[in-house]
Amino acid sequence: MDDHPIARDGIRTWLSRDPLGRAELIASGATIESVLRGPGATADVLLLDLELHGVMVIDRIAELCAEGRRVVVYSGHEDPETILAVLDAGASTFIAKSENEQHCVDTIVTVATDRPYVPPMMAGAFLSDARPQRPRLSEREREALLLWFQSMSKASVARRMGLTEATVRQYIDRVRVKYAKIGRPAPSKAALLARAIEDGLIQAHEIQEYRSFAADPESAP
Repeated sequence: MDDHPIARDGIRTWLSRDPLGRAELIASGATIESVLRGPGATADVLLLDLELHGVMVIDRIAELCAEGRRVVVYSGHEDPETILAVLDAGASTFIAKSENEQHCVDTIVTVATDRPYVPPMMAGAFLSDARPQRPRLSEREREALLLWFQSMSKASVARRMGLTEATVRQYIDRVRVKYAKIGRPAPSKAALLARAIEDGLIQAHEIQEYRSFAADPESAP
């Protein structure tokens, strides 16, 4: 979604030039609503310009992600504070408009397959982050982690949260990327749990509070 026709045409051209034909633009428009009313409603990835018609739409990112959509933000606003705010809102990743077409195509493809991807500008924002050396999680990321830590499978977490399993994997992978970027990798589930408890993102007593749908049928959706 971009309110400049030239930008939309440019992205269409970039995708069409990919020698592997890995991605297809199925809808484009100048507003979020115009895209989601049509074929874009079923898109694997939404590429969103952060400023539409002079209005910053950071507040819409969390809404779109809560619906289970994969959102990639593509913007000329490249300051670290904006990039970190976009990621905190739940976007899968951020691409600066100054980055080249290969980064754009590669990002769309990797996000569509629920793999983490960190373009250069986003990596720079992580490195310049002066906030305390623990990642900031969105509410949905924290909820997914907590349910997963309670010995639920990712499929079960997805059912509990009303999301797709792919979206749950994306949330968990994104937390791993955040830890890796501050030099505290957590490659295993046990390591990730230890990091989360150490940083106060998850309380140890919360891990024991889960009741399954089988044990509590009234809680099932």
